[in-house]
Amino acid sequence: MPDDDAPTSQHDPGAQRGEGSRALLRRMAAVMAEPGGPQERLDRIVRLIAESMRTDVCSIYLRRGERTLELCATHGLKASAVHAARLRVGQGLVGLIAQRAEPINTAEAMNERGFQYLPETGEEEYHAFAGVPIQRLGAVLGVLVVQNRASRVFTEDEMHGLEVIAMVLAEMTELGAFLSEADADVAGAHRRPFYARGVSGQEGAAMGVVHLHEPRVAVQNPVAEDPAVERARLEAAMEALRGEVDRMVTGDLVGNPGEHRDVLEAYRMFAHDKGWLRRMLESIDRGLSAEVAVEREQTAARARLERVADPYLRERLHDLDDLANRLMRKLVGDGGREPVPENAVLVARNIGPGDLLEYGRKLKGVVLEEGSIGSHAAIVARALGIPMVLQAAGVAAEARPGDVILVDGDLGVAHLRPEDSVLAAFREKMEMRAQAQELYESLRDKPAVSLDGRRIALMMNAGLMTDLPSLESSGAEGVGLYRTELQFLIRSTVPRRSEQAALYSRVLDAARGKPVVFRTLDIGSDKVLPYLQRPEEPNPALGWRAIRISLDRPMILRMQIQSLLRGARGRPLRVMFPLVAQAAEYFAARDMVLEEVENERARGRPVPSELRIGAMLETPSLAFAPDAFFREADFISIGGNDLKQFFFAADRENELVRRRYDTLDAAYLRFVDLIVRRCAEAGTELSYCGEDAGRPLEALALAAMGVRVLSMRPASVGPVKSAIRAARLDEARAVIDAALAEGAATLREALTRWAAEAGVVRPG
Repeated sequence: MPDDDAPTSQHDPGAQRGEGSRALLRRMAAVMAEPGGPQERLDRIVRLIAESMRTDVCSIYLRRGERTLELCATHGLKASAVHAARLRVGQGLVGLIAQRAEPINTAEAMNERGFQYLPETGEEEYHAFAGVPIQRLGAVLGVLVVQNRASRVFTEDEMHGLEVIAMVLAEMTELGAFLSEADADVAGAHRRPFYARGVSGQEGAAMGVVHLHEPRVAVQNPVAEDPAVERARLEAAMEALRGEVDRMVTGDLVGNPGEHRDVLEAYRMFAHDKGWLRRMLESIDRGLSAEVAVEREQTAARARLERVADPYLRERLHDLDDLANRLMRKLVGDGGREPVPENAVLVARNIGPGDLLEYGRKLKGVVLEEGSIGSHAAIVARALGIPMVLQAAGVAAEARPGDVILVDGDLGVAHLRPEDSVLAAFREKMEMRAQAQELYESLRDKPAVSLDGRRIALMMNAGLMTDLPSLESSGAEGVGLYRTELQFLIRSTVPRRSEQAALYSRVLDAARGKPVVFRTLDIGSDKVLPYLQRPEEPNPALGWRAIRISLDRPMILRMQIQSLLRGARGRPLRVMFPLVAQAAEYFAARDMVLEEVENERARGRPVPSELRIGAMLETPSLAFAPDAFFREADFISIGGNDLKQFFFAADRENELVRRRYDTLDAAYLRFVDLIVRRCAEAGTELSYCGEDAGRPLEALALAAMGVRVLSMRPASVGPVKSAIRAARLDEARAVIDAALAEGAATLREALTRWAAEAGVVRPG
């Protein structure tokens, strides 16, 4: 990047570029130190950048509110356009940069797709255009633009220089260097109540105060005065970080075995990666301080994260984000993290396993904007037993330290700064839950038998070793669904047979003789293995997934079957295939299991003392399979979440249609009745697995229809057992039959009235 003050070097272009960047940044620091208000600072900066880069125009657009960008300073465009020219995020080239958080570099701006002409700026005479986002830790604060009359493409070095300048501008913006009194219109934005609906990462409920995992660190001097000193600071902080992570891995912060140990080993490997340290050192050489160099790498990781769908790669980038936070705290000292208050609820975009382990049981709850049920954070939260809500959009930006926050890990929702009425209702709910929990505890070892003598087996769903302690505490009779794919999703390579067998053996050990139904790999759609090539599909939910992958790639299924047989070590084993749409799929997969049993027997290895092989009924087509399927399947489990989605043609994650998706719909209950009758005629065990099985009213309806096994989240076992033991299922069936006979579209109103009058469903 040209700069009159920069010394030149004919032998080291990299050193020359670094010196040029440092010279410009030093001049910017000097300009910032001069007296004057925010507008004067901005005006001096754009003039300095334009002169140093020898461009005809330099402009700074800053974000005003959620969706607006305002031209706040320019050198080269019409002065009258300042604070008058505005663009929406996504509008024009500047708006696209803000929306995508990616630079644009074009020789002919007006020919670029998305260009929008603003007549008030007078920019029609400028052809060349280059813009970069002014961003900090994933948040786009504005856009920095340079333009030239002559048509040209800016060089890679010039673009890199612009990005370095933009990083410094982001730090200055965060420090309020460009904030005038007129910009205080957002002051009250963080006082209003905020409601976030996400998904459950760990069950439980909590009331507390916000503790931000990533409080903004104010970097007072973004420019490196002495690169050698900054390099030494960064390398020392990195050495301290690696030692800390090593001690964390070799220590025992949780105190029980589980997948979190595998997660921490991967985390340690990332901490010792040399690539990200090299990139940060290069940023220091270009003139940034150590802190801003770390933030630049962190911002780049977050930008990549937004474009990555692969769950394994996303977890790797989250780990890098977490390590960068820890490294930053090493650089800024003890002021980088506030002490954890009493009744703290951690709020963050995401969190890595290391930091969550360090917070440990000091937390009442955790609310994250990102994450998934198989994420590293969720695995550790389960190991610690901390209520967690994931995918709570916008909560990290809205929350402020000390705000009151309510966490409902059962429903997957969070209330930030709740109104008094919501707070009172939540307190009442927690008191009622505490009272109900005493009842559920007293029922833990009692069977779920209705007043008219119908016994319902209540099972729990699981997917990680850290879920298994809930088997004893919840009162479940076994594991009705063990999701084996989560163990595969948290790894970069397929687990070896010995590793899989050891895991399945530990699961059966933890079950202590209670039945466990292992579902074979349910991958595809939104669950993608990093080591299995994923085809491009227009509709992955209806595409190559689950049993279809296992049959097309039989070695995957055979390897898992071998691991299950060896992990059973002669004990009873139950295996279930996911998303079976045709009877032939079940028979093909079952034959593979039986072949592997004979192979194990021929090798002299123990085989299960009892082997039961079943299928998940998740597609309407399987309900109409030949009689032979229902006779020969050892058991069938209705996978309610997917079955309803296909039955109603309504995506349960789509807010526009999800309310059309009701278990107590008359048509759906008639369909369930068909499945119940077919299984009863064949003498085949039938279970229902999914969210509905854990809702007392829906569970009563399913039991009344004839489903005798329900599998649910551990926290739902107590409420469902209490409801069943207080109900007469013949009365519930009579209500259902009467409503159907009357032509009701839904049975929810009739069943709700009956349950309230009979006192069988506890509120809250």
